[in-house]
Amino acid sequence: MHIRRKRPDTVRGPAEHFTGTVWLDEVATPAAPSRLRMFSVHFAPDAHTSWHRHPHGQVLHVLEGEGLVQREGGEVEAIRAGDTVWIEPGERHWHGAGPRTFMTHLAVVEAAADGTTTEWDAHVSADVYPA
Repeated sequence: MHIRRKRPDTVRGPAEHFTGTVWLDEVATPAAPSRLRMFSVHFAPDAHTSWHRHPHGQVLHVLEGEGLVQREGGEVEAIRAGDTVWIEPGERHWHGAGPRTFMTHLAVVEAAADGTTTEWDAHVSADVYPA
């Protein structure tokens, strides 16, 4: 049997990677050889990630609220509580809350061999995010 250890404290999403108010909770980081990482991410209205990629892809599962996700070259898609989204490995994308709603999702990634989980890029421009 595994004993659940105290999780790290909730942290604010850094401004270099997020627009608006975002809070992150590390839910799971199993010991090696696992490279699984799981976060609960709570976005205030209008808050969203910068463009980014994940080496092994990402699963987003919306727990509450409504949000948006966009893959590079694709349309902005609405996501709601209960929706699950798969982002392909290396696919440039962003995600976050809608302009008038909070949104919380679980974000699950597999770290690369060097421990990297995310390659961050530029902030989403105002003409892309539908305010």
